Amino acid sequence: MEDQLSDRSKRILEAVIEDYIATAEPVGSRTLTRSHSLELSPATVRNVMSDLEEMGLLVSPHTSAGRIPTDKAYRLYVNSILEVKKNLPQGNRDEIRRRCRMAGKDLGDVLKETSRLLSSTSSYMGVVMAPRLAANVFHQMEFVKLGSHRILAILVSQNGTVQNRLLEIQEEIPQEELVRMANYLNGMLQGLTIAQVRERLVAEMQSEKVRYDSMMTKALTLSEQTIRSDGAEIFLEGQANILDQPEFCDAGKMREIFRAFEKKSLLLDLLDRSMQAEGVQIFIGAESRLLKMEGMSLVTSTYMTGKDTFGVLGVIGPTRMGYGRVIPIVDYTAKLISRLLETE
Repeated sequence: MEDQLSDRSKRILEAVIEDYIATAEPVGSRTLTRSHSLELSPATVRNVMSDLEEMGLLVSPHTSAGRIPTDKAYRLYVNSILEVKKNLPQGNRDEIRRRCRMAGKDLGDVLKETSRLLSSTSSYMGVVMAPRLAANVFHQMEFVKLGSHRILAILVSQNGTVQNRLLEIQEEIPQEELVRMANYLNGMLQGLTIAQVRERLVAEMQSEKVRYDSMMTKALTLSEQTIRSDGAEIFLEGQANILDQPEFCDAGKMREIFRAFEKKSLLLDLLDRSMQAEGVQIFIGAESRLLKMEGMSLVTSTYMTGKDTFGVLGVIGPTRMGYGRVIPIVDYTAKLISRLLETE
């Protein structure tokens, strides 16, 4: 597609996109010639815009209106036309550093504050996905008796992530035996990822020796229940920022947006996809499959909390978001969070 465009066509397409990002209004040829130094007549600009429309890069929302970019145009724009500033303004960098350090050492607090600052800095929605439990490295497990048939299981990863599970048991287990079970498991599972822990537990539960050791059987059963769930936590902030955008001002669209982000499983699937490559990833409009919502884009980057332990953070906004401003915000924040968490 890029090879089919002349420099003149690229300049006009860039001008249309930048005007539409700024105004959310369809852009006409006369507007372009007045607001940009194209040195072209309105008729020439109009002809080029017609060609861009035939190529699927622009569309006319009304018969007599100007044109607006398509998802295809935004993709071409971010891949080939946009020049992203590598460095954020010093004020933005200082604010992001200050906010991240204020959050303290608790991983959950850091990630929640990160989603807030992504929202406030970008003026869109900030989203952060905590590292998947399966990728974490096992540190220790504890069992605390809460009642005759209830146990609190505490799973701690080497990166400081803590997962709590409330378990219901059929028969009462004394606290001393729970301590022995935890010691047995901690010795057996040290250094394994949670995914490897699952495999080890399955193998141990199928082994001959477990059938003749009641404590081992109970310990393995409790530990299997403790790590069964792997629903990574998502921190989402700034939904109201999306509602401030003119393209989402009608009530029906507002309800659609709120329903979309209530179903975090689909957002989780999208964030998982963005972990498949390092660096900044951009999902534009229908590419994201974000509950099939039109007019939304997502800019993400991975961050690290320790060796081989990844999470994802990013910004969700309208497809006409200011990509040149959002991309460096996401990139810088991911790198800063990685440095802060890896040194803890």
